[in-house]
Amino acid sequence: MDVTNSLLDAKILIVDDQPQNVRLFEMMLSYAGYANVQSTSDSREVEGLYRENDFDLIMLDIRMPHLDGFQVMAQLSDRIKGDYLPILVLTAQEDMETRLKALEAGAKDFVTKPFDRMEVLKRIHNMLEVRFFHNERMRRTETLEAKVRERTSELQARNDELERTRLEIVQRLGRAGEYRDNETGMHVLRMSKSCQRLALALGLSEAEADIILHASPMHDVGKIGIPDHILLKPGSLDVDEWETMKTHSSIGADIIGEHTSEPMRTAYTIASTHHEKWDGSGYPEGLKGEEIPIEGRIAAICDVFDALTSERPYKKAWPIEKATTLIHDQSGKHFDPQLVRLFDEVFSDILKIQQDYADED
Repeated sequence: MDVTNSLLDAKILIVDDQPQNVRLFEMMLSYAGYANVQSTSDSREVEGLYRENDFDLIMLDIRMPHLDGFQVMAQLSDRIKGDYLPILVLTAQEDMETRLKALEAGAKDFVTKPFDRMEVLKRIHNMLEVRFFHNERMRRTETLEAKVRERTSELQARNDELERTRLEIVQRLGRAGEYRDNETGMHVLRMSKSCQRLALALGLSEAEADIILHASPMHDVGKIGIPDHILLKPGSLDVDEWETMKTHSSIGADIIGEHTSEPMRTAYTIASTHHEKWDGSGYPEGLKGEEIPIEGRIAAICDVFDALTSERPYKKAWPIEKATTLIHDQSGKHFDPQLVRLFDEVFSDILKIQQDYADED
């Protein structure tokens, strides 16, 4: 890094109402090798010149007509906020009051008239050096921040992709369980979308409803562990077969496992509790009322309604009216009464979901 050449390329503005002083400074800076020097004798031009040129240093006289040096610094204060702009005050006054006022206004250093050439050049060099390293630090900070933003964006994209992959696996695993007794596997799509709609009707946030949407397809994944002769039996199950059938909730919970991911935690809860009943007569834990997590209560009503109205190898599909009657009859018994009322309110949406995701012939 060639600091000396960088300093000699710095943009310097001389502001003094005395033309002879301006010429003196111009010659002095030129002999010292500074190549980008501008000047003005009219202090009213300083703000516009700075806006156009973004100077690295301003040599500013204090006593001038129109605007004095303090007024010029006041104009520049908003523009240089957060930046380091060296202002070298040129003054014939040596009193402490003037110096303190200049420092408060934004001056970084002083030279007193009459000037010593070597002193002025050394002060200019030192101020430009500070300016140079300030700019270097700012550039490095900006570069680092840009890299951090880029890296953060990449990590977010990867996390989003992992989340999409995770959710797709959840849905596919859920459909894998459903294929055991439904050739199209569309039940899990209808049921999950119905759960989302009912969750929104209950007042859950869109984010919470989306989690239920993505988690509920795994509600019956435990069917993978149920033997075909029980799962697909065309007639009624005997006592032992029914006990085996009921284990699919626990099997599903074991398959999903315990995770830190919110969708997977919700999937675990739904798989474990969607066969619990409001009156406590459900399984596997016999939970009652609000002991049953809300996700499980939502899944219960949507699962039963869609299962009743779907055809399976061991049963015909129920008519919509018959299934709806059962839902109402089981309010306060199997189902949360509040959810039954909300189910009625969004019933047209539920039917639309059934139509949009009907089983293929």
